[in-house]
Amino acid sequence: MKPIFVFIFYFSAVTSFAQKQIPEHSLQQMKIAELQLKKDADSMIYADDWFVRFKADSSFIKNFVQALKQPYSFWYNFDSVQTISKLYAPDSSFKIFTWEVMKDYTYYRQRGAIQFPTQDGSLKLIPLFDFSDFTKKPYDSIRNSQHWVGAIYYKIILKTYNNKKYYTLLGLDNNDARSTKKWIEVLSFDNEGKPQFGGKFVYPSNDATKPPQGATRFCLEFKKDASVRMNYDARYDAIIFDHLTSESDEIKIKHTLVPYGDYEGFKWINGTWTYIKNPFSGTVFDNKQTDFPSLLLDENGNRIEKKLDDASKKNKQKLQTPIKQGDNPSRIDDKKNQYNKGENSNS
Repeated sequence: MKPIFVFIFYFSAVTSFAQKQIPEHSLQQMKIAELQLKKDADSMIYADDWFVRFKADSSFIKNFVQALKQPYSFWYNFDSVQTISKLYAPDSSFKIFTWEVMKDYTYYRQRGAIQFPTQDGSLKLIPLFDFSDFTKKPYDSIRNSQHWVGAIYYKIILKTYNNKKYYTLLGLDNNDARSTKKWIEVLSFDNEGKPQFGGKFVYPSNDATKPPQGATRFCLEFKKDASVRMNYDARYDAIIFDHLTSESDEIKIKHTLVPYGDYEGFKWINGTWTYIKNPFSGTVFDNKQTDFPSLLLDENGNRIEKKLDDASKKNKQKLQTPIKQGDNPSRIDDKKNQYNKGENSNS
């Protein structure tokens, strides 16, 4: 099984508020529920048989909804359930849960839900339904919760434009046996508080490795075993991602795309994520690139052989990490993809 990437954000301010808001009885009930949720969540990721994984997924959803019905559950983070993503919006206006269940290497489905805080602590929850299998044009429209393009979200970025809030979601989709996807999805809410996914917010270059101009969301699709970085860096207020190229000079075939050794980015300008071809030119970054790997190309685009050799040695060392007997494929892949994990802020 391919790994599910776990991204848990638990802020001290939220913890403090939770201690004041969650009644003791509700707190104890959620702690009890959390024990079963952890078992279900682990089974739906690590069980060997796909039927067991999907059965555990169904059990998890049922038990999770029941646990969330406890008063003020919004402020309880289910910390031991580490195989689902749990993200608070930067302004604590909502909380989004996402996870993944796999049938085999060719079939993955994402699950999700958005929870909102309420004055009386009652449950306000909007489930998200993965519609990816039913559309061949995931870039074509603004979508509602019933037609969600599924992903496991690992970052929320809050931006405003014309006094309206926009929440940019960065997510991962294991996709299929040959390729993986990383998404930039802008979430907003209509006048009725219903979620809207996508819009004319991301403008990439006219590049065959990327979605078309004016797409409603942005996606990097790449070779399955490639380690591709895409994340937001608050210091530079930019989303940075790897520049991709084809191993076989077939740039339109996504499962041949791998990092080229250079970076691209987006800056939020006038209500859109505006493409930046060279984020290291000084437009976004300074000269102290301590949180990004050294570039593998010089200023003229030529390969820097020593850096390539050093990078190759490091990758070999990672793949030679001893694997204990009994490790399942998910944990093995997790070690191979350690550099790409979203649980550190530079992935």
